[in-house]
Amino acid sequence: MVTKGQDHSLAVYPREEFTALARRAAAASRSNPQARAFVRALAAGTDEQRPDAQGRITLSPDHRRYANLDRDCVVIGSVDFLEIWDKQAWESYLAEHEEDYAQARDESLGGIF
Repeated sequence: MVTKGQDHSLAVYPREEFTALARRAAAASRSNPQARAFVRALAAGTDEQRPDAQGRITLSPDHRRYANLDRDCVVIGSVDFLEIWDKQAWESYLAEHEEDYAQARDESLGGIF
């Protein structure tokens, strides 16, 4: 399942993970405008893709536009899904947030450590 991700990347989920995400999103309060917007964007912006014999998937023109995928891209693992980024956008993101990772503290990350 390919959908618009955070920070103008694309998110690629296994069907089971996407189904769980969609169910959590659908359970959000419909009176919350941000929740409604998220559910609408998720539902409208998701394509089901099946890899071809060489493991490739097709990205829609809308997805390519959203993630600014014109030439070089980067695919990164994000624990339970993949992200597809424009290479320059990914490098800029890393440069901007590298120190955040190095300085991460348990209290700001909800007990990860």
